[in-house]
Amino acid sequence: MLSLSSRTAIVVACLCWALGAILSKTLLSSFSPVTILVFQLAPSVLALWLAVVFKRPEIPPARMLPSIGLLGLLNPGWAYTLAMFGLAKTPASVTTLLWAFEPILTLVLAWAFLKERIDRRLIFLVALATFGVVLVGGPTSGSPAAMLNAGSALILAGVLCCAVYTILARNLIADPLFTVAVQQSVALGWMLAIWPLELRSIDPPSIADVPLRDIATVILSGLLYHALAYWLYLRALRSMLASVAGSFFNLIPVFGLTGSFVFLGERLTLLQWLGAALIVGAAMAVLRREPDNPAPRTEALPHERL
Repeated sequence: MLSLSSRTAIVVACLCWALGAILSKTLLSSFSPVTILVFQLAPSVLALWLAVVFKRPEIPPARMLPSIGLLGLLNPGWAYTLAMFGLAKTPASVTTLLWAFEPILTLVLAWAFLKERIDRRLIFLVALATFGVVLVGGPTSGSPAAMLNAGSALILAGVLCCAVYTILARNLIADPLFTVAVQQSVALGWMLAIWPLELRSIDPPSIADVPLRDIATVILSGLLYHALAYWLYLRALRSMLASVAGSFFNLIPVFGLTGSFVFLGERLTLLQWLGAALIVGAAMAVLRREPDNPAPRTEALPHERL
């Protein structure tokens, strides 16, 4: 099997998240948020466990399984639930801007809990990339108060869940494939538990009335958004600082807008192209700055010391 560096893995993961988000946005016009997540996670979980059976990865000790499962409840469980409901109520431009806070939150959490060093140059690069995201997102419609609506609050809560996940997963020494399979299974269980609450308030379409194209889109988006992206992401986190990994998330809106141009016929403005250049330039500067394989962490997680 070809070796996949952590740098390549996290860039491809960002691409998968961007494409999955584009597909999810098209599905929101036909399906409710939790319904989309259920039918995205189901094929993802099936594919992951088939891969586990085929690859036979090393199974971590039983004492680690609760920690792995709880991380899955955090992300994609709670994070994607909050983000999907927020996306249904929030313009795409506002959503892009809000997700730009994830690298900042990751840096702060990495400094506070992992004691990772943050120098002025890294802060400048993240700030530069975040400014690029603002340009890529473009001007938001409506008044500034629109940033404070319920949809924006839900997305911000999802962003925080993802940042906390990055910090905790960085210290998790376990096989990425098995870890993702367990976490996706826990997330699917969460979605199935809250799904009846959503179904009571809507009139779901009959399966026979759902176009095959939409079914294929749900399956493909689930495999990209959840299975492949998270496996690559955890693979990268095993040999990359959490603060550096978080800086790559600024690539997601670049890939997302490019995908919108290719698949939806949307056009980028000059300012958006400038923002994309800032984001990619800052990400490349971080790549040159940090080693690809820092010394692995050996200390236990805080909850493992109890």
